[in-house]
Amino acid sequence: MKKFRKVLDGLTTSSPVNPGGSPACGSAAGTPSTAPTPRELEIQETLMSEHFQICKTVRHGVPYQPTALAFDPVQKILAIGSRSGGVRLLGRPGVDCHCQHESGAAVLQLQFLINEGALVTACADDTLHLWNLRQRRPAILHSLKFNRERITFCHLPFQSKWLYVGTERGNTHIVNIESFILSGYVIMWNKAIELSTKTHPGPVVHLSDSPKDEGKLLIGFESGTIVMWDLRAKRTDFRIHYDEAIHSVSWHHEGRQFMCSHSDGSLSMWNLRNTAKPFQVTFPHGKTQRDGRKESCKPILKVEYKTSRNSEAFVVFSGGLSYDKAGRRPTLTIMHGKAITVLEMDYPIVDFLVLCETPYLNEVQEPYAVVVLLEKDFVVVDLTQSNFPIFENPYPMDIHESPVTCTAYFANCPPDIIPMLYSIGAKHKKTGYSHKVCQSSYVLETTYPEIIITGGDVGRSAELVEEDPYAVQMISWCPQSRIFCVVGISAHVILYRFSKHDANTTITSLEVRLQCEMEDVISPSDTENTPYFSDPSGHSPQPQPPSPRSNTPDSVRDSIPCLKVKDRMIRMPPGYQAELVVQLLWVDGEPPQQITSLDLNSAYGLLALGNCNGLAIVDYLQKTILLCMSTLELYGSADPFQRLTRSPRKNRQSTSDFCMRGLSNFHSDSKKRIRTSYQSLTELSDNQVSLDLERSKSPTSDHVNGHCTSPTSQPCLTGRARVPGGPEGPRLARRGPGRPPFRKAQSAACMEVSLPVSSLTEESRENSFSRSRSSSVSSIDRETKEAVTTLQFAESYGRKSDTLPTPCLWVGTSLGLVLIIPMSIPTDEQERQEDPVTVAPTGTVLMLKGSVLRFGFLDCGGALINSPYEVWRDQHAPDDSDRPRKRKLVNFSPSSSQEASGDGDLAVVCSERQAKVFFMPSQACLYVHNITESSFVLRADVVSVCNSVCLACFCANGHIMTLSLPSLRPLLDVSYLPLTDMRIARTFCFTNGGQALYLCSPTEIQRITYSQEMCDNLQEMLGELFTPIETPEAQNRGFLKGFFGGNAQTFDREELFGEAAAGKASRSLAQHIPGQGGMEGMKAAAGGVVGELARARIALDERGQRLGELEERTALMMTSADTFSKHAHELMLKCKDKKWYQF
Repeated sequence: MKKFRKVLDGLTTSSPVNPGGSPACGSAAGTPSTAPTPRELEIQETLMSEHFQICKTVRHGVPYQPTALAFDPVQKILAIGSRSGGVRLLGRPGVDCHCQHESGAAVLQLQFLINEGALVTACADDTLHLWNLRQRRPAILHSLKFNRERITFCHLPFQSKWLYVGTERGNTHIVNIESFILSGYVIMWNKAIELSTKTHPGPVVHLSDSPKDEGKLLIGFESGTIVMWDLRAKRTDFRIHYDEAIHSVSWHHEGRQFMCSHSDGSLSMWNLRNTAKPFQVTFPHGKTQRDGRKESCKPILKVEYKTSRNSEAFVVFSGGLSYDKAGRRPTLTIMHGKAITVLEMDYPIVDFLVLCETPYLNEVQEPYAVVVLLEKDFVVVDLTQSNFPIFENPYPMDIHESPVTCTAYFANCPPDIIPMLYSIGAKHKKTGYSHKVCQSSYVLETTYPEIIITGGDVGRSAELVEEDPYAVQMISWCPQSRIFCVVGISAHVILYRFSKHDANTTITSLEVRLQCEMEDVISPSDTENTPYFSDPSGHSPQPQPPSPRSNTPDSVRDSIPCLKVKDRMIRMPPGYQAELVVQLLWVDGEPPQQITSLDLNSAYGLLALGNCNGLAIVDYLQKTILLCMSTLELYGSADPFQRLTRSPRKNRQSTSDFCMRGLSNFHSDSKKRIRTSYQSLTELSDNQVSLDLERSKSPTSDHVNGHCTSPTSQPCLTGRARVPGGPEGPRLARRGPGRPPFRKAQSAACMEVSLPVSSLTEESRENSFSRSRSSSVSSIDRETKEAVTTLQFAESYGRKSDTLPTPCLWVGTSLGLVLIIPMSIPTDEQERQEDPVTVAPTGTVLMLKGSVLRFGFLDCGGALINSPYEVWRDQHAPDDSDRPRKRKLVNFSPSSSQEASGDGDLAVVCSERQAKVFFMPSQACLYVHNITESSFVLRADVVSVCNSVCLACFCANGHIMTLSLPSLRPLLDVSYLPLTDMRIARTFCFTNGGQALYLCSPTEIQRITYSQEMCDNLQEMLGELFTPIETPEAQNRGFLKGFFGGNAQTFDREELFGEAAAGKASRSLAQHIPGQGGMEGMKAAAGGVVGELARARIALDERGQRLGELEERTALMMTSADTFSKHAHELMLKCKDKKWYQF
């Protein structure tokens, strides 16, 4: 631990800190600097660099652009492959794993080694991979790259170690799963077809062994040719030539017949006794026309033929509808006997599997469910019930019903809120689900409750490219009070309260007139005409677009909102119920600029919102507007910039008169009349000097995730204006004579629509972040608008003379300036409902480089100061005289924020390029750190990690950084995620506990951790992908069936495909690549039946080798004995006649 001693300035500080940065801040890393002060502050920082590490934890949502599906019926684990090379594994409780191929090639097919803890993937780069699933993080054991042929189909028989691989040339190769080496046994296409055939049969589209005889391999070619290949005799048993192309083949479990699906929408049944023609051809969805011909149908892409012991067989297939039924949804058809059931899906079907009780293909299958993989969803159909209901999805697949535009991540939520949300959601649950529990369902218990909230764009899709007026742009949620705010793209805010009871209420609507002092004016273009949006259906209390019959031209629109709020009584079901709608108005024929920042505080009962025109504060308890001012008016005489007015205003009125008279028309009641008190605006304090030359010449512009992303503004496209029926404030003449009514804001503070314009495609919209940020204006004189980029309510010191913390609103702008607005809020509940809240801008200005992104507050001990909040209470609950419902406020008192109120607190301010720590109330800058010089910060948060506090930042260059607090010492700087599109910038967010998330694809949320402790414990937190389970035994088919040839014939594939019999394959055909799994993974992968056989074979070989060595040694000893005997005999003969004295 390092102890930092810093000094607080007094009342007569004479050494101001340069607001542009510290003297030693030339590098990107930056160097913290301090200012000498007369008092000492001791804070012990416990966080070190070794406390941080970046790693991925879990992924939520359906895989983006899925391509393949596989299922292990013994382990009950499901695998989904995607076009980007990802593999998602879903299983039993807590099993949800994502692994990625390094090549990024699309996954064409998946094959489980059933009950072996291994998976084979075939990718579009013609590579086979063997994954080890016996570890919690799967790893590749082997890879086999085909060089001369392209892979089209793979088949792995149950309990076999030989994988059949079909190629585009029509050849079939065989791969040893254990060694991942090609066998010399190859089925060439020219040997499989007849010699008289003049055309190539096409790619292999199907491979399967006969359930009756494993030595027979059924090969299906795309052209319609089917070959039964005898593996032992190395010849064909029969050939079938059909006129229509084949898409799939499925066997009957007895192995005497099979079914094929074709490109003309037909199903053909074939019997092995007579292969000259099919004994049955059906068009399930093709009607017979008057001329006797069948109407043309779409191809049946896949069919599965499954038998049942207690009922007729199931035939499940996708496609096959007639072409004349245009506009029909994708369908899955289930034929059970004579009954045909057609299930319509919301998205195109990618693949499906029929789940059966047994893994043996030569037994009665007993299907119980159908897993359907859609482009954007995942469905499981229950086959055991006659109406074929679907299982309620146990996995968090569909993260949002529409494209996600923003996210919010909350950790350590109140423990009772998640069960309550589940209970309310169960009441709104759709009916028709299966009453059974899905075999792979689970409930994941976490040590602390977490909630992820996503906001979306309901109106945007492939067909509708216009902007949706209800698209969610920002969300704000208070977990303790359960108040929820949604910011829409039409410059509106909807406030919701949570209730367990239904209610009949009227939604209050407030209209805010925010305008800027100085703008440039341009002519309107033809593309800026406002389209009409229809009223959405449903009970959602969303605002309605104005009537399209209003012919009011844009040039005369004034004090008109973009949307129309329902003014009648609305019945709202339990859950989140809309209470208040705040809308920004058209001003002088110009649409309102989008809202760039929002904050609410349940203890204060206030809501603050800002955009590039100014700031508004709303009292949602009294339903009044407390403050509505432009950013320039908030400065008063303390404005550090010399701004040049482009178009002088006429009939200029005082700000106070405008606010008082313009807003008092909303509520005529004297008790609710707006009382905004203004104190004299003070001059800049000693530590606030003018901006340096570099800061003035190059103000940072483009902002993301609720801030500006373009130097030009994108006006809100809304419906036609309605006749102004509500009150409106006094209009200020701000445009010169003859000026057109549309403005072009040349400031980076102008918010770009987070859902880009319709002329861009979906892909170009997602990748629109590549524009250069150097396009921002280069002079303060041209910075005609200053956006409010961040807001936060807090118990702090609004003035230097304050001795106790008071409710304040901290305002950060796009020019790097910070304003502090103190407020006076009644503490008594009755007074709070009647007496006005006093807002008093003081003109206090703090400065940083770049747009301000985040505020945080620490006490003098370095602990995080949480904002005050109101404890949730159900306003629509039945009245209880014994327990009256009163507001219960937490941390809302003059001395509750700090133990010693007179010691002050520390304010942490982070901008796009810089972070500063100020001591309040003296406003002395204690620490400065330049976060980056070559890039800019997209997201910053003050978070709790390892019982301490740090500042976490995500930069546009993909770096994730953490800085200690309050010293701003760099702790972590890792290049983790390059920013490739706007999706990441919009959705990246940090939370407490060292966690973060972002939208890694349009349908998936990736969670990561930057905590070393969580990385160390992650292995234990992940679920097991493989559990040792005994493989079910095959059923005894009985003596009579075995006597009459009903039993399946087995054979030794090793004898046919091994190197001894088949030889070695050509080295140029495929290249073996060792994987990263290591020897331990290889040993683990060989732990099942195949591994046992291999080990037994190795043991026999070793035993035979030892026996051979023993035999050799015995022979050697016998030879040695014979030699010794011979030499002894020769010696005896030599010495036979000699006397003793002759030796």
